[in-house]
Amino acid sequence: MLFNKMLRSSRGFTLVELLVVMVIIGLLAALVAPKLFPKLGKGKQAAAKAQIELIGQALDHYRLDTGLYPTTDQGLNALMSNPGVEKWQGPYLKKGLPLDPWGKPYIYQQPGSHGDYDLYSYGRDGKPGGEGEDEDILSWQ
Repeated sequence: MLFNKMLRSSRGFTLVELLVVMVIIGLLAALVAPKLFPKLGKGKQAAAKAQIELIGQALDHYRLDTGLYPTTDQGLNALMSNPGVEKWQGPYLKKGLPLDPWGKPYIYQQPGSHGDYDLYSYGRDGKPGGEGEDEDILSWQ
């Protein structure tokens, strides 16, 4: 008799109740996910633009100190460690040289085709061109 009362009082959810809750959660996820994922891609592109701007400011500070931008061979590492330049006053980036939001290094060329230097990321796909999250992020645009 006492055992029957314990069974009734410790009754859990039925399989049907659990399935109904899982279906509701699945429907909500199906409605929210398509609206959320494109914003994640735009966030990464915005982060890449901000990082390119920050690196560009560091390059300008480097040029003010040394009289010229680092060469393509010296690369962006010249912002963090002296490449043998006499008037170097760095490091010019506080937290080190960042990778782009997709985990790839930024591409730097000096002299650039579009200005004193070109600094860019090829986006998510790592290839020139593309649309959406695959679009290139360029310092001259």
